[in-house]
Amino acid sequence: MARSNSFWQRHKYKLNGLVLVLPFWFLYQSLTPEFPAAWPAQQVGGFEISPMPLNQEPPYAHHDEYVKDFMLIFSKGDISTLRQGYLNIGPAALPLAQLQQGEAGILHGSRHGQHVHAIAPKNLAGRDKVWLTLQTWQDEILTTSWDLPSSLLRK
Repeated sequence: MARSNSFWQRHKYKLNGLVLVLPFWFLYQSLTPEFPAAWPAQQVGGFEISPMPLNQEPPYAHHDEYVKDFMLIFSKGDISTLRQGYLNIGPAALPLAQLQQGEAGILHGSRHGQHVHAIAPKNLAGRDKVWLTLQTWQDEILTTSWDLPSSLLRK
């Protein structure tokens, strides 16, 4: 019986080669991320902190609320003196009692950088700011804010 020399039979090995090459492409992409520049540092209490968004995308839905990912770089101050810290985006800082009700918005990480899923509205507006609320072990509440850059605001 003669074998059919169809298009699929002649080129199916190319699909196998693609399946072998794609994991290396995705590995390269995951090992070489590109982040936006960090925002200007601000002094709050004994800390100097600069936030860096992990991307220029709008907030995304995460566990039934909208969040935006940030990394906070503490260039001055000892973060072991902090009891807790929260980040939210909006017209005003959320009260600490409200922030403590959920797990979103809380800072976590090491002394080299704190990651946070900042609580955010679905759509960012020009009046919104990024608000950082810190509580020390002496119950001192520190709050600061950064204006949102226009690159994060959708038109």
